[in-house]
Amino acid sequence: MDETKGGGGSFEDRLETARKKQGLDAVGGPKKSGPMDKSLGIGLRVGVELVSALVVAVAIGWWLDGWLHTRPFLLILFVLLGGAAGIANIWRLVKPKG
Repeated sequence: MDETKGGGGSFEDRLETARKKQGLDAVGGPKKSGPMDKSLGIGLRVGVELVSALVVAVAIGWWLDGWLHTRPFLLILFVLLGGAAGIANIWRLVKPKG
């Protein structure tokens, strides 16, 4: 492979030139995240934790009820367990550290 094909200079210099040419360098540097961004991130994570725990629990309960022919008892049981697991995950997320 010909190392002189891409032009002279170090790799970092050529990379910087290429990034500027393509407009990939942000003006003013990277954007700093503020308290609103952190709050939004925590809020989204809380929602995802609760919904995902419930979806997994409903799927397990539905499948076990179909397999064991016990509708709707295991579905109800696993919805309660999934809700408790989701709340426990949220508690671990928001509890004070230390």
